[in-house]
Amino acid sequence: MHQDIALYNAAQLPEDEQICTALAEEIDRQLPEAESKIWHRHPVWFLNGNPVAGYSKLKNCIRLLFWSGQSFEEPGLLPEGSFKAAEARYTDVAQIDKKALKRWLGKARTIQWDYKNIVKRKGVLERLV
Repeated sequence: MHQDIALYNAAQLPEDEQICTALAEEIDRQLPEAESKIWHRHPVWFLNGNPVAGYSKLKNCIRLLFWSGQSFEEPGLLPEGSFKAAEARYTDVAQIDKKALKRWLGKARTIQWDYKNIVKRKGVLERLV
């Protein structure tokens, strides 16, 4: 696990730290080729410079975000924002369905929209994979 992500997780309340650590470990396991770092103050994983997955602390939960998640067509992921992102929210580590998470991470690798170049394309997303 990237040191900055471990520090982010350790700064959370104990219940949230468990969720964050479980998510980070599974993302690292399923996307070993991904670059991980703190981006806009939250842990994010990138494939070829494109953000694919990350999580953040919200007021009452940990939000797992997949930048291209709406295209996964998966139960358990809800649309987030005005682009192609989808999310799952957790308040307890026991809520994490590892089989579903593994499936979602597999789709994060194979289904991507080009967020890396969204500014250059003036807000227009193009499908990569």
